[in-house]
Amino acid sequence: MDLLQNTVRPYAWGSPTAIPTLLGVAPTGEPQAEMWMGAHPGAPSHLDRGAGPVPLTDVIAADPEGELGAATVRAYGPRLPFLLKLLAAASPLSLQVHPDLAQAAEGFAAEEARGVPVDAPHRNYKDRNHKPELLCALTPFEGLCGFRPAAESAALLAGLDVDGLAPYVDILRASPEDRALREVLTAVLTADRDVVAATVARVAAALERLAAEEGGSGARDPYTPYASLARHYPGDPGVIAAMLLHHVRLQPGEALYLGAGVPHAYLDGLGVEIMANSDNVLRCGLTPKHVDVPELLRVVRFESGPPHLLRPEADGGEEVYAAPVGEFRLSRLLPVADGGPQALPGGAPRVLLCTDGRVVLRDTDSGAELALERGQSAYAGASERLQVSGEGTIFRATVAV
Repeated sequence: MDLLQNTVRPYAWGSPTAIPTLLGVAPTGEPQAEMWMGAHPGAPSHLDRGAGPVPLTDVIAADPEGELGAATVRAYGPRLPFLLKLLAAASPLSLQVHPDLAQAAEGFAAEEARGVPVDAPHRNYKDRNHKPELLCALTPFEGLCGFRPAAESAALLAGLDVDGLAPYVDILRASPEDRALREVLTAVLTADRDVVAATVARVAAALERLAAEEGGSGARDPYTPYASLARHYPGDPGVIAAMLLHHVRLQPGEALYLGAGVPHAYLDGLGVEIMANSDNVLRCGLTPKHVDVPELLRVVRFESGPPHLLRPEADGGEEVYAAPVGEFRLSRLLPVADGGPQALPGGAPRVLLCTDGRVVLRDTDSGAELALERGQSAYAGASERLQVSGEGTIFRATVAV
């Protein structure tokens, strides 16, 4: 088991205080959006086994089966198949979707054949992998996720009383739902930019008026979240697209799972996020970055349905967030009354993150111990047999094999 040294990504939407507070360090004044824990080549964690810091990617590459276990290598190849993050949003992220495995493989091959550089700003597919993800809230957390029923979206848009939205309302009320959602999203994203910007400006004014009338009254106020989007992204067609989606509020300990093709955006809060090890993102709006509308429409699943919310389920000494993927499995261990040792299942690689208090990891074969304070994390290979003790809370990220 090894203490990890992790990279914090300073994306503009990040909170300047949430991650530093968890880590117990002074804020820099700059946004600190994500702390990456794992072996993603863009920002791998480092560990020190006596010869100085080494990227976890190199450690795994030197002995894939020893570090990951034979079952993980057979299923996902010689690399860590998941990435764990702390995510701290102070303003909305881009509205986005992720491809499934087949779409990612096709898209990556097509861009490779066209000679699009992997680091090009208009590149959609950085790898061949899909990117299912799960976010568990550490603080109250807000996001947008999945299409609401077309009739609900029609009512929400109609309530704004903006002439430019009337065609969308008519489509949502008259067409079969999947076709209606596709037609409206396509129309919003392909409309003349000046025309749609003017409509969004009127939408923004209506949202502000209605949100003020409701007074931010929680679940009874459907407009405040979208008013905030309009303030952050004036004139962006993504503001209208976002109103087709469910608004989700998570309480600490609750989680949200996002599969392929589900449009979503995180809005505000601190959480633990785990995902398949991929960078593939297609954006719908709420961003100055590249939006590839034809490719986006190929990937989006135009299906309404409730957000995939998860609450932890007891499994031995852990609480598990059961997600329908094999690349990752996230669980939480809470403090026990006497702080006594609990066994940590092995057989696969693990990243362990302490989010509260203090815990001690013990290798039951060697007797070696490693203490984790709040905000610290550790890596353990598949063959290591561990116990945890102490009065802290830890998240265990591993592979579901």
